[in-house]
Amino acid sequence: MLAAEAAPLAKVGGLADVVGSLPRALTDLGHDVRVVIPGYGSIDWTKYAPVRAAQFPVHTLGGEQLAEVWQTEAGGTPVYLITGPPIPQDRWIYGRTIEEDGPKFVFFSLAALWSAEALSWKPDVVHAHDSHTGAAVWWLATEGRENPYFRDVASVFTIHNLPYAAQGAGRALGAYRIRRPEAVQALPEAFRESLMALGILGADYLSTVSPTYAREILTPEGGQGLDGVLRLRADHLAGILNGIDVASWDPSTDGELAATFEAASLDERVHNKTALQHEAGLEPDARMPLLAVVSRLVKEKGFDIAAPAVRRWLERGGQFVLLGTGDPTLEHEYAQFEMRYPRRASVRLRFDARYARRIYAGADALLLPSRYEPCGLAQMIGMRYGCIPVARRTGGLADTITDAGDPGGTGLMFDEFNPWALWDALERCLKVYAQPAKWRQLQVNGMARDFSWSRSAREYADLYERARAARSIA
Repeated sequence: MLAAEAAPLAKVGGLADVVGSLPRALTDLGHDVRVVIPGYGSIDWTKYAPVRAAQFPVHTLGGEQLAEVWQTEAGGTPVYLITGPPIPQDRWIYGRTIEEDGPKFVFFSLAALWSAEALSWKPDVVHAHDSHTGAAVWWLATEGRENPYFRDVASVFTIHNLPYAAQGAGRALGAYRIRRPEAVQALPEAFRESLMALGILGADYLSTVSPTYAREILTPEGGQGLDGVLRLRADHLAGILNGIDVASWDPSTDGELAATFEAASLDERVHNKTALQHEAGLEPDARMPLLAVVSRLVKEKGFDIAAPAVRRWLERGGQFVLLGTGDPTLEHEYAQFEMRYPRRASVRLRFDARYARRIYAGADALLLPSRYEPCGLAQMIGMRYGCIPVARRTGGLADTITDAGDPGGTGLMFDEFNPWALWDALERCLKVYAQPAKWRQLQVNGMARDFSWSRSAREYADLYERARAARSIA
């Protein structure tokens, strides 16, 4: 399993959570899974104490670059860290330009593949995640088919976030001598040097992280310019919903909470709300509806349209707590709420995993107004902690949340991407909140949902078998 990040060693976003959790669920099904990520300097090398397991040259037009493979483990899963000249030794996992990230991830992709041969461990399937690993999938589909060691190794390529397509990587691909035959002419011109597009074109099977997102990316709006090639490959595309680590995200055992609770003891949850109000500097009134955001503050998450609705929420007497970072303009806009609505709004522009847990356990509702959402994990965590999602009906949000107006409701949904539709959902939220029995039923329904990785892991195992079958007849 190849990826740019994997929790707990290196984490920026939800990709790390997937690559940190899915291998354990697959191992529980009896599969032998190894994870390979770049050996960033930001990893805690002292804590994980990796041992050098192999080294070999990666050939470039300018000469050889030495790749080293370091072995450690996380949660019982073997993890290999790849180091070499293009892998940064500072704190940054992702660079600011393709000129920085292109060489880094093309080098990593090739070295990660070839580490299998250096370690004498031949995989049945290479499962590559997002654009950062597209070069590995493309190499397997081209030169790898002429390589005795790799010719029968199947590939699965998972699309986590289609717009981050790593376009303009042609110079890096050329430097590492990766062939791009006439097949790339099937791609739109803007994507012929895209690592994401090469992964899509080269994989034996494709997946993305929710069934609805798998359908959305086949449309011009959702496909971000790649919908044509994705439609050509639609019979080899599966939508498999992400899960969460339910052992880690468990309100009955979470040591960060003021009070642990479960569905049968929801009355205890109020202690977490009181503690959160105190920690956030809000008025300590359990009756006031408390709306939360735990997210990156970027337009793709919908926070450009959410600000007017949040302002109206506060003017109606609600409370608001935010944790996250992102677009400086949005950060500034949301920071104003704390100054304009003292004791009713709290904004912390940072990443704080421990505080996030206390928000999920103490807030009444969680705001998720996404433009698009491949899967999303926050809504699953929120429901597990009795925090009701208010979300746009898109991607994985549509697959995981049932509207309060439907049987088995777990949240409040809206469709149109504008502030008025969002406010309608928040107004519905206030009306349900004013009916304690109905609100509690939403909480109980959400806490009863099974978001564990076990179901998803079985679907991935089936997909691996299909990829192997496709490779055997290719």
